[in-house]
Amino acid sequence: MANTFHLKIVTVDGLAFEGDVQKVTFRSTHGDLAIMARHINYCTPIGMGTARVLLEDGTERTAACIGGMCSMMENECHLLPTTWEWSEEIDVERAEAAKERAEAVLRDTRISEETRIRTEARLYRALVRLGSAKH
Repeated sequence: MANTFHLKIVTVDGLAFEGDVQKVTFRSTHGDLAIMARHINYCTPIGMGTARVLLEDGTERTAACIGGMCSMMENECHLLPTTWEWSEEIDVERAEAAKERAEAVLRDTRISEETRIRTEARLYRALVRLGSAKH
């Protein structure tokens, strides 16, 4: 039996990856998840975190993966993330600036609850990008 499966990663910007892989790991909304060959048919929402793709040749690539859906059907996995940025393509300066802006907003004790929630989400996205860029 094969130790690989077909993975297709599609974002609103288009096809980010397509090929046979050994494993993909990412954060779902219920916790970290690893998908390997012959995984049961499965569908789950994607959370926010660093994703890892173990390629057929054994090399690993990482990416910032934020939101969306994952489907594993008949040994074919479709990741449909809202955001997918390969670690080597992350603009670290931009992510650091986004982090600093969010932290500055959160220091203001007069902001509304809605602004606080939205800003915390921006901060978390920036932290995910920065964490993923280090891999």
